[in-house]
Amino acid sequence: MKFVDQATIRAKAGDGGSGCVSFRREKYVPRGGPDGGDGGRGGHVILSASSQKNTLYRFHFNQHFRAKNGRPGQGKNKHGADGADLIIELPLGTSVMDAETGETLVDLTEPGQKFVAIRGGSGGFGNAHFVSSTHQAPRQAQPGLPGREIRLFLELKLLADVGLVGLPNVGKSTIISRLSAARPKIADYPFTTLIPNLGLVALDEDHSFVLADLPGLIQGASQGAGLGLRFLKHIQRCRLLVHLLDAGRVDPQAPLNDLKTIKAELEAFDPALMTKKQLLVINKMDLTGADRALDLVRRALPGDKVLGISAVTGQGLDELKWTLFSLLRET
Repeated sequence: MKFVDQATIRAKAGDGGSGCVSFRREKYVPRGGPDGGDGGRGGHVILSASSQKNTLYRFHFNQHFRAKNGRPGQGKNKHGADGADLIIELPLGTSVMDAETGETLVDLTEPGQKFVAIRGGSGGFGNAHFVSSTHQAPRQAQPGLPGREIRLFLELKLLADVGLVGLPNVGKSTIISRLSAARPKIADYPFTTLIPNLGLVALDEDHSFVLADLPGLIQGASQGAGLGLRFLKHIQRCRLLVHLLDAGRVDPQAPLNDLKTIKAELEAFDPALMTKKQLLVINKMDLTGADRALDLVRRALPGDKVLGISAVTGQGLDELKWTLFSLLRET
């Protein structure tokens, strides 16, 4: 299914049912009093977080949602049935905003979490409600209140423990394919990853974490260059960021320059990203000259932990998995 992380829908709660005007009509009961029942309330529009959903794709085809109306009241003080609630299932990590005001209504981050986005209209009172000592035979009833209709803007931000960030073609997709069962597209040209990919990294039967492979960033990504602007938001939910650098470049200083570029783009997009725990990983250690690049990075950043790996040969991948798990336990 196509990955879509934004959508706008229109949702309407159900209208309330009308109250009833009725009088008792029974044998041997002359002048029976009013017995018109109340109308039922309209159905609510309820948003529900589902771990079985991972895209907003279906909302590009179905953009109109409406809950059921309440039923009208009846004689013999019978209350009209309430309209059925409409439950809209959304992927975990979906933020819901009022499309007109931009106000955030809810952030669905827990499985099974529910939020009443729009309440149904109240049912109208039947004439039994209007009896008084001076008005014993009212012939009036209320109509039900209409349900509200609003436009909702849905924005999906993937929930992952670890986010892989880096320039295009540094090996992010290869790493997630080696550490998890995820099978993203892998090729030797830039921007092969066009959508974020999630993979479950299992260390043993009791320990695991979710790893996200995000499309490659380039200089100017925070202003819309490349694919970065569209997917930078998915990094915001990650607890730990892994800066993946390429040791296979001709210039051994290139990894440091790449790191500076990526950090500048992350800070320009959201300064809060720089407060997250981060790990530096040098990939392609199987290539000639990689040891020199790793040494230069470690000497330039003596206070940072820097790992050297090769996603192709598997060098350092076990150490990477357990290092990530250890850092996650500290966050």
